[in-house]
Amino acid sequence: MHEPITCTNGSREHPLKRQKSTEIRTHTIRSPPFAYAHLELSSSSPSAAEPAMDALQARSYCASALTRFLGDTGSAVSVDVLRVRANRCWVRVPAPDLAAFSAAITAWPGTTDGGERVALKILQCSDWLGCMVGRDGQGDVGA
Repeated sequence: MHEPITCTNGSREHPLKRQKSTEIRTHTIRSPPFAYAHLELSSSSPSAAEPAMDALQARSYCASALTRFLGDTGSAVSVDVLRVRANRCWVRVPAPDLAAFSAAITAWPGTTDGGERVALKILQCSDWLGCMVGRDGQGDVGA
């Protein structure tokens, strides 16, 4: 057992009482308002060059897929194009609409662009953008 310590003022104190207590803090992360998807534009022709895409095309393809899959409800889903690089893009959608968005993109048959059939493919989707890109990919999403 621990011996009591005699303080300079003559009082006796137990050594375990002298240790500072640690304060535990918790923080609950609520559901984020937005979800993110990483999309790739692919061509049906294996001999064709990799199709290029810009932000306007990405938005148009997503809107087409949502409208075809969900009708007027799909056209009301907000899609923000965050970044486009070559044939890939990052988009942000409201979190409650992520399931409908991914279903619409998956079911979308694509479109014909210059005689080639092109379609969007989902590479990743998540509520947390940081989990998708990781430390190495942060520069790919930022402007």
